[in-house]
Amino acid sequence: MDPPPTGGLTETEHLRLKAVLVHCPELDALSGHVRSFGQMLTERQGERLPQWLDAVRRDNLPGLHTLAAGIDRDRDAVIAGLTLPWSSGVVEGHVNRVKMLKRQMFGRAGFHLLRKRVLLYS
Repeated sequence: MDPPPTGGLTETEHLRLKAVLVHCPELDALSGHVRSFGQMLTERQGERLPQWLDAVRRDNLPGLHTLAAGIDRDRDAVIAGLTLPWSSGVVEGHVNRVKMLKRQMFGRAGFHLLRKRVLLYS
């Protein structure tokens, strides 16, 4: 598999990468799987996930097998995340902020002060 023409690599770096991938079939397969997963992420092609998981399982790459098993545990949610235009990023940000406030106050005050800090911070 040839490295992509973009990515900020010089011509020399492209040639070196190509030489490494030719001599290491496992690394070539890993590179291909990572690139195709990245393409699924950027182009929101969640419908391709089952085929990607099957291709990963066919190769002897234990690290990717672990990733595939984790994705399989919640396949529907992963496909939705790769396909749908909605994101829970804003909610996750608020949860992270509340957890940070809670960590700052750990052992110092009770729930009532935490509640006031969360409401004042908003």
